[in-house]
Amino acid sequence: MSVSIFIDGEAGTTGLGLAQRLRAKPEYSLISLEDAHRKSPTARADAMARADLTVLCLPDDAARAAVETAPPGARILDASTAHRTAPGWAYGFAELAPGQAQRIAAATKVANPGCYATGAIALLRPLVAAGFLPPEHNVSLHAVSGYSGGGKEMIAAHTAMGGPAFELYALGLGHKHIPEIMAFSGLVRRPIFSPGVGHFPQGMLVCLPLFLDQLPGSPSGHELSEAYREYYDGAQGVIARAGIYAGTLQPDAMNNTDALEILVCANGQYDHALLIARLDNLGKGAVGAAVQNIGLMLGAAE
Repeated sequence: MSVSIFIDGEAGTTGLGLAQRLRAKPEYSLISLEDAHRKSPTARADAMARADLTVLCLPDDAARAAVETAPPGARILDASTAHRTAPGWAYGFAELAPGQAQRIAAATKVANPGCYATGAIALLRPLVAAGFLPPEHNVSLHAVSGYSGGGKEMIAAHTAMGGPAFELYALGLGHKHIPEIMAFSGLVRRPIFSPGVGHFPQGMLVCLPLFLDQLPGSPSGHELSEAYREYYDGAQGVIARAGIYAGTLQPDAMNNTDALEILVCANGQYDHALLIARLDNLGKGAVGAAVQNIGLMLGAAE
């Protein structure tokens, strides 16, 4: 017997990708609205009442409004930024900490993580938990993503003839993923986060540079690598590579997968390290995480 899912906002990038993935799974059936009714509060509330789970692929304000009109007890997975740090919502990064997958499975309201935040938290939290990175440490994060996660205007700019090769953005240093990075990484000092977009559709690198001699105990790169391997041992969606990496990296190597890869680059002579999370911004960074959370919430996880 299949379970029913309503994607509110199915016409957007995340909604379309999620619908395609779910239609390929016989355990799920989708409740869809005709174009004329997609913005009707009555039709949407009725669809939420009929669904075993509703996924919100909406702008933040619309997602908040949808939650306010949801039937009592409705199970909701929100892919927007609106509820990622809100009380009463489980954070949908199943590999965040021991027991997090169980918390997601038991929750009626789950917030799907942001793509950049997924990479940043995956890098930061194990180091804070192991005592290698003090919560008040000065942290800088640098990232590059494919343009598919940037919304209709950015997608149009990059798919047009002569689109930009690369662009930095959020240079007011107030990117919307910073609150969830702080909430779930263990940091208490706000990091500097500088994201960029490359002229490619999918893929993401999130980078954390560190001066090892400024950390407690001056850990080596190998110690950091081992800390990641221990933290993510047995994790479904995070692959912590052993040892020190010194090659080149392409941001799209994890495309069309639901996994996140962690690599440690280090130079012991200078006590420098560069820690890197690589993921598909539409995979583990969006749709893949949603599919994983849906499976957990509905008891159908692989």
